[in-house]
Amino acid sequence: MARTKLYLVRHGEQDPASPEGALSRRGRDQAERLARRLDEVPFAAIHHSPLPRAAQTAKIVGSYLPQVPRHACDHVTDRTPIPSPAQRDVYPSRWHDWLDSVPAEERDEDATALQAAVAHFGVTGDADRHELLITHNFVIGWFVRHALDAPAWRWIGLNQDNCALTIVQWDSGRPPTLTSFNDTGHL
Repeated sequence: MARTKLYLVRHGEQDPASPEGALSRRGRDQAERLARRLDEVPFAAIHHSPLPRAAQTAKIVGSYLPQVPRHACDHVTDRTPIPSPAQRDVYPSRWHDWLDSVPAEERDEDATALQAAVAHFGVTGDADRHELLITHNFVIGWFVRHALDAPAWRWIGLNQDNCALTIVQWDSGRPPTLTSFNDTGHL
């Protein structure tokens, strides 16, 4: 039975004074600690959001895993799943005003892009596979929501600490399993 394990990590802490979104000193330290935690996992690849805080986190982690290819990946870029007008009533009304305030460039209507990300990464092949995804809070929340087969809006409130580790596992012929959520033991 083939198995896919996705290691989902929120980027390191961003420097609030950095206009380009670079990591803070603490964020770099978080990435170093994460790298030491993961240095023996046989990753096939490191996929990271193209945003600077995720790319810098991936660069630090990648320095501990020099044999693992690393690349920017649009599947894990920062997005906010929002309901289309036809699906708005599926979301609790207490969230509507907040969802309406999401900037246009971050909106992922009906989570189309995030569903594509799950379809892309959440598959098994002929052999076991370990993938590292360095991404953002809402992306991880969507993967967790999917693994738990929770309602579409349930990604809201699933908060990840910077450089915390969440693992979702797919086994051939079975639904996904959440094996770790927001693990900060290495921090």
